[in-house]
Amino acid sequence: MRGRLCPWLWALALAMAGPTAWAQTAGQTSGQTSGQTSGQSSGQPAAPSNMALPQSPILTVDQDRLYAQSLWGQRVEAELQAETQALQTENNRIEAELTAEEKSLTEKRPTMAPQDFRKLADDFDERVTGIRAAQDRKAADLVASRDRARQEFLAAALPVMAKVLSEHGAVAILDNRAVFVAARSVDATDALLKELDEALGAGPAPAPSP
Repeated sequence: MRGRLCPWLWALALAMAGPTAWAQTAGQTSGQTSGQTSGQSSGQPAAPSNMALPQSPILTVDQDRLYAQSLWGQRVEAELQAETQALQTENNRIEAELTAEEKSLTEKRPTMAPQDFRKLADDFDERVTGIRAAQDRKAADLVASRDRARQEFLAAALPVMAKVLSEHGAVAILDNRAVFVAARSVDATDALLKELDEALGAGPAPAPSP
């Protein structure tokens, strides 16, 4: 849990550097904002991207929903579900093959010398152990891939978060699980979702397999 909150604490640390740092970061990602109308001077703050979100020093976010409902998170989850299904299909095939091999080995036992059968059985057991370890590593890699994609999303989200902070006069965005009580009006999840989908889309395309 502590690791998952780190990106948001990082955002808080950046915010504590002061409004200028946030404004510079936001400017690098968004350029000149469309909120500067003819009635605004260039020195005035940009108009908020979501007018329903109030000006507040503290905003909150549902981190899980932010990721799960983003285009990036949905793309990653669809890819991982496909890979998980492929792994399950592979596991089922391997299990069927090993079951058939085990049955064949058992049927040969009455016709073999005990020491010959023991050698074949030991070789089979060793191979099964190796296959199981390899498949377990593949499953662990999928879990690590999901965590890595989430952290990459949060890192990419920081400049967008800075933009929203600057627009609404906030100094921090807190994970709502770390907040005891907060008004629902300061929940920036929907505003961030809109900004992130526009800025990041579904995220970087996966690297081609070698």
